[in-house]
Amino acid sequence: MTLPRTADDADGGGGEPRDAELGATATAVTAPAPSRAGSPRLARLTDAYGSLERRLTEPRIRRRIEIAAPVAILGLAAIARLVGLGNPHLLIFDETYYVKEGWSTWQLGYEGEWAEGANERFEAGDPGALSTEADYVVHPPLGKWIIGMAMAVFGMGDPFWWRLPSALAGIALVGLTYAVARGLLRSVAFASLAGFWMAIDGFAIVMSRTALLDGILAVFVLASAGALLLDRRGSPTRTVRALAARRGRFGAALWNRPWIIVAGVLLGAGCATKWSGGAFLAVFGLWIVVMEALDRRRAGYRHPWLGTLLTQAPASFVLLVLPALVVYVASYAGWFDGGWGSQVMLERADLRWGGMLAWVPLGLQSLWAYHAQQLGFHVGLTNDHAYQSPAIQWLWLGRPTGFKMVTVEDGSWWITAVPNLLVWYAGVLALGFLLFHLGRTLDRRAALLLLAVAAGYVPWLLFPDRTIFFFYAIVFLPFLVIGLAFALQQLVALRSPARVAVGADAPTALDADLAAAIPPVPGTDAAARATASEPVDDVEWRAAAWSIVALLVVTSVLVAAWYLPVWYGIPLPDGLMRLRFWPPSWP
Repeated sequence: MTLPRTADDADGGGGEPRDAELGATATAVTAPAPSRAGSPRLARLTDAYGSLERRLTEPRIRRRIEIAAPVAILGLAAIARLVGLGNPHLLIFDETYYVKEGWSTWQLGYEGEWAEGANERFEAGDPGALSTEADYVVHPPLGKWIIGMAMAVFGMGDPFWWRLPSALAGIALVGLTYAVARGLLRSVAFASLAGFWMAIDGFAIVMSRTALLDGILAVFVLASAGALLLDRRGSPTRTVRALAARRGRFGAALWNRPWIIVAGVLLGAGCATKWSGGAFLAVFGLWIVVMEALDRRRAGYRHPWLGTLLTQAPASFVLLVLPALVVYVASYAGWFDGGWGSQVMLERADLRWGGMLAWVPLGLQSLWAYHAQQLGFHVGLTNDHAYQSPAIQWLWLGRPTGFKMVTVEDGSWWITAVPNLLVWYAGVLALGFLLFHLGRTLDRRAALLLLAVAAGYVPWLLFPDRTIFFFYAIVFLPFLVIGLAFALQQLVALRSPARVAVGADAPTALDADLAAAIPPVPGTDAAARATASEPVDDVEWRAAAWSIVALLVVTSVLVAAWYLPVWYGIPLPDGLMRLRFWPPSWP
């Protein structure tokens, strides 16, 4: 499960040659590292690492790892998410809404009202508390259609079927994390790190084992990012060819961008799951336009920014937003035939639109009025909740969401959406590195990761008084983990040939084919680097850096083992349970 790696991976390359993808270090002929005095133990470590590196980059071994790594990661993710999925046999946290609404949408086509005591009856396998009266709900229907899929086929008596779609979405999220990291970093090793950490992260595991909307939203968002990376494949070459074919003052719009359409469909599905997907639609749309302008500038357009705004920006808007809008409206197909508020314009002629908008179908007018009411709810939601956590607390884990707590005879069990602490805090620190790296090199890969995290985080900062929960952060967790893998890749490559060969004016491999199409101008820094002496390959540095990476991996596994009881609801004595509270003042 990988994204194609090409010479154009401007947003997806580290500049390494094909043989270096396993460890993101170049294997081209380089000058030997200068000898340095050191302990015999360090020398043995360096020799062992060098031998291992050469072994792993052999074509036969590399091909096996390229297949085995994602398969093993997906297998681990499946085990972590599917084993014991039907336990507990209770509606956990907001499953009280989304599981029952998922069942309702498949029975009625819309969300119906439930009688008093519906939870107990539903948990017992009795759906008879559902009525045909439409219920007022505040989230779009697509996520609930997805949650209800397995129940529609296998029935609602077993909680396994309540949660199976969310678990499959969680497995897909791990696979997509690997694939996007592979396309972005061009390294099996660091993509495997990102995928592995997503597979064992408690936050991701709990969200996968609970039937909520946010994990489904995260899949659509990450998949759309992958589609945008695929659109970037060959983009600089495409721009150069367009310049050669049509030398207009502002250039031509490029309409043959199928992956932007795919991204639009996926982002529309995200918005149809939860409105917070709209932030990614806006940010990724901005990303497309900026990347096109940068390509035009490097290709020699006279007015790259103005030309992009006048030609490509409108085209990209149509390619991205129109499919998203179609998917979003289509998700309400069942609502039009009986959902709450769907008949308001038929019943209230005084509310109908007039003038130039009188032609709009009454169903769409009703949908607009319904959305206005939903918006009022979301903006004005200020009810207190024991586990609410304003976004300002998220990065330092001020209040992870407790999903369920039950007292038993000799202790208690909890299900808590607390991340793997090492991975989370290291990922937050990596954000600081990404900012520094972006400012120093203008690396577009770092920009994409930062924009994605910002799209999932910053909008919630604008509502400090609203009732907000930490589990909303699942939508940007994959980008945080990929950012950590990116930072570690840069650490390993700090004194490697790949790092030197990239150069300051080509911070990503995305510009590789564009650089080939536009030879360096004599007398410039780029030309000087093209004829520079061969870089020094510091194997000792890479051995030390990989030792740090290995230490992080081992420690993250130990952290996962420690917190496993509060991810899976395993009973513990109260004293041992309190040791797993995070922060220590929790709950």
